[in-house]
Amino acid sequence: MPLTLTHRLFDLDALRLISFCKLLVLTALLSGCAGGIAEFNGPDAPRFAQYSPANRPRLALVLGGGGPRGFAHVGVLKVLEANGIQPDLVVGASVGSLIGALYAKGLSAAEIEKIALAIDPKRFIGVSSSGFSGNGGALEDFIRELTEGKPLQGLTRKLAVTAARRDNNSLAVFTQGNTGAAVRASTATPGQFAPVRILGVEYHDGDEAQPVPIRVARDLGAEIVIAVDVSAYLERTPTGAPEAWRVRDKKRTALIEVERPLADVFIHPDLNYYAGISDAYRLMCIRRGEEAARAALPMIRESMRLRQLAVGHTH
Repeated sequence: MPLTLTHRLFDLDALRLISFCKLLVLTALLSGCAGGIAEFNGPDAPRFAQYSPANRPRLALVLGGGGPRGFAHVGVLKVLEANGIQPDLVVGASVGSLIGALYAKGLSAAEIEKIALAIDPKRFIGVSSSGFSGNGGALEDFIRELTEGKPLQGLTRKLAVTAARRDNNSLAVFTQGNTGAAVRASTATPGQFAPVRILGVEYHDGDEAQPVPIRVARDLGAEIVIAVDVSAYLERTPTGAPEAWRVRDKKRTALIEVERPLADVFIHPDLNYYAGISDAYRLMCIRRGEEAARAALPMIRESMRLRQLAVGHTH
């Protein structure tokens, strides 16, 4: 069940600006417009390959999209790690793909938290007289640096990155190839940041197809699925929110609800409606991610017990 937590709204005008531009470090929204559409071809291009029966995952962690709210994923990782719960597959959409890439590489939750709290958003987004511009190349380089250039299939944990085909918003899944390119595609927000062309097909934000891609984990063979939804609660929508935002939020929630029953454990921290990038906001998201994950621990342990998966299970 969702947790109900007390909250307060941040300054409305300032956070509308932030949300509109989706300024987040470690966010699902940083694929650059300035340099046009990036192209990836050749044997290193992201692609899908099913795991062999002998190599299929048992415990999957699905990290959903949600822009700045993605800081909550760090809190969830901290609790899972502290309790010896080690997924052998991470499925990430949008900001979830970014956090997921760092975790799949083998970075600890503490290391990811340190990065999340220290990084400067200006590394990825600039402001000029013509407005805001994103630098998807900087994000790609950031991921390549922290994953040491390893492809998806070479990471410590299995990682599946989702994106949406630009022509019809159908779901695409990448399990092999260039990790930075896959994350760049998964975080390319329509209308704000340029799509990514992979082997002749254009992709954008995985959030457009399925914000919390639980079915992907099931299709890849996972026996147990822990899903994390960091989207805003519809009941938290302020009366002053633009109607377009309400329509978007309802559509997003409907997509998530279709797949929610496929998860063994569904974690949905309450992170307020308006988002931000301040230190206080980042810390709040991490803390509430931790609180929601702790509340879900009994259900996680019971799911593992029923499937005879021991705490401390590793890939």
